[in-house]
Amino acid sequence: MKQWRPLLAVGLLLLCQPVLAQDIPLLSMSGPGGQEEVSIKLQVFLLMTALAFLPAMLLMVTSFTRIIIVLGILRQALGLQQSPPNKVLIGIALTLTLFIMRPVINTIYQDAVVPFQAGKITLQEAANAATPPLKTFMLQQTRETDLEQILRIANEPTPDNYDQLDFLLLMPAFMLSELKTAFQIGFMLFIPFLIIDIVVASVLMAMGMMMLSPLIISLPFKLMIFVLVDGWAMTVGTLSASFG
Repeated sequence: MKQWRPLLAVGLLLLCQPVLAQDIPLLSMSGPGGQEEVSIKLQVFLLMTALAFLPAMLLMVTSFTRIIIVLGILRQALGLQQSPPNKVLIGIALTLTLFIMRPVINTIYQDAVVPFQAGKITLQEAANAATPPLKTFMLQQTRETDLEQILRIANEPTPDNYDQLDFLLLMPAFMLSELKTAFQIGFMLFIPFLIIDIVVASVLMAMGMMMLSPLIISLPFKLMIFVLVDGWAMTVGTLSASFG
């Protein structure tokens, strides 16, 4: 994910450019004399430091984890070690993540980014406005059993309304649900290719060709079948449908 940090840094600076040009304070600190604005240099330093956490946030609060795990299992099921390469899989996962998260991103942009750029709200108010759409998405993809498990570990009572759940408690529950769903989808994708491997191994054993690796024979058949059934489109459709 390091190759994406320069692009994210440039994008963040471009986003903050009109705000900084208008001398709108991003951050402020409370002291004995009241609210004191933080210097622009310190604000930029804090924002650049926050960029280091963006890859982790991408994994913890978006659909990226489920997608990249399913794509990795699919590559393993096909019997391909380095094709498609990791960078290609990450690119596909990022593209699908932006596609799936587009409604949430648009809502955050309209409710938080636009008012913040216009100087109508502060950075803290923008962060508070950006949290509910993201929390709603995460709650829709999180199993209730996983939420209860995290609450038991944290020794926290079950809230009457999950919308009031602490974001730090929601993230691990969301990650557990994403891992379970990703492995379920990966299992369903793995079964057809496993059947092909078993059939090829049985045929080779019946012909007495036990010294020949079944993977060498089954790989072309798996690739041919995967292409004929338009496997990439089916995989993308299944992943998109799994998010409702």
